[in-house]
Amino acid sequence: MGVILVMCLGPRVTDEEKLSLAHGCTASQALQSSVLLARLGIVPGPELEFGVWGRKVGANHVLRDGDRLELYRPLLVDPKVARRARFAAQGARAAGLFARRRSGAKAGY
Repeated sequence: MGVILVMCLGPRVTDEEKLSLAHGCTASQALQSSVLLARLGIVPGPELEFGVWGRKVGANHVLRDGDRLELYRPLLVDPKVARRARFAAQGARAAGLFARRRSGAKAGY
């Protein structure tokens, strides 16, 4: 069966490898049969998480023909914390849903 292994290395940078696996192969077995991590110099560990077509799955998930197995790196910054920091830097008037309003309009419209 054919499976594509994909890993995002940074913003808009992906690396992928096409794998031919036996039926009933799990996500962790697919990772072991791949040379993608060795080529990128990444040591597999518990911090890597798996997904199939954008849905998070466990290492024991059984793959099917045509699946896109994705490897997720750990987040460096919590998205909520990053959003709060951006909002604090921009100020309340320059950010948010009602940032662009007509001159002379009431607040919130």
